[in-house]
Amino acid sequence: MSPVLRLLLQRLAISVLVLIGVSILIFFIARIVPGDPARIALGPNASQAQIDALREARHLNDPIVVQYGWFIRDLLHGDLGTSLYTKRPVAQDVATYFPATLELVLYAGAMMILLGLPLGRLAARFQRRWPDHVARLLSVIAVCTPAFVWGVILQLTFAYIWPIFPLEGRLSNGIDAPPLITGFYTIDALLNGQISTFFNAVYHLILPATALALSGIGQTARLTRSSMIETYRRPFIGMSRAYGFREDRISRRFAFWPSLIPTLTILGLDFATMLANAFLVERVFVWPGLSRYGVEVIMRKDLDAIVGVVLVIAAMFLITNLVVDLIVSIINPRIRLAERKAKA
Repeated sequence: MSPVLRLLLQRLAISVLVLIGVSILIFFIARIVPGDPARIALGPNASQAQIDALREARHLNDPIVVQYGWFIRDLLHGDLGTSLYTKRPVAQDVATYFPATLELVLYAGAMMILLGLPLGRLAARFQRRWPDHVARLLSVIAVCTPAFVWGVILQLTFAYIWPIFPLEGRLSNGIDAPPLITGFYTIDALLNGQISTFFNAVYHLILPATALALSGIGQTARLTRSSMIETYRRPFIGMSRAYGFREDRISRRFAFWPSLIPTLTILGLDFATMLANAFLVERVFVWPGLSRYGVEVIMRKDLDAIVGVVLVIAAMFLITNLVVDLIVSIINPRIRLAERKAKA
């Protein structure tokens, strides 16, 4: 068995165990938080008989271990329960709201890669010179400022003072959502040949994606810079200069790529964390995503919906880290060398 495949199987096994642990933890925490979910769902005017009937239907009168057993049985049948907030199956709510959050996070992740990596490389190449100082200052400001603050700043600047971008929502008023295929408005619009809808969706994504990505851009730039500076101290960099390689080629090929492995790991963590932290940005930009939905169900102690949202975010976190581990194992020369030795 190759080292890459062995690593993949190990990570899959660990991910399954982590998901089981997360399900147990969030299930028990959601039920010990003060407040009667049946009373919250039915409102203050509901009779005691109505509350008792709902509690019996949701197995809320059973011991908590028995409740977890009912939850696992339904989960194995693909049933996440019914939301007391929307009165719809939780799986249907997740399918409705999750694509909006994932689309937002994917665009923010693309910004992190396209802006953070070049900024860090620029700072490392011109270490202790003005491009480095400017890049470090911008990175610190980006990291220290919360995403929702960036959202408010961007709204005030580019939607109010200079009304360049829209203030909220996924599409402008009067523009219908494209026929549902993936749930991503940009992709669905392209698949249906609606070019104007595609550009309008991208137009609405720019501000919230930027607000969500800025902290990650700063973190990526800082880590890329420190990793490349460490790589510049290696003997093979001095040898490359002795052989007469151009500084741009040394920076791009000999210093940047070996420094990418730790940066990729942090990128994966930042990407997965954005799924959970997007609720603040979604709140500011009235973005109809899963994170905003998660906050609403937490405020109403909607037990099934809370567990469903947390499980989906945890699964995406594990999938992201699994993909990052796989990419790192492929580009890491030591793992490739070990695989060649195993085949020999």
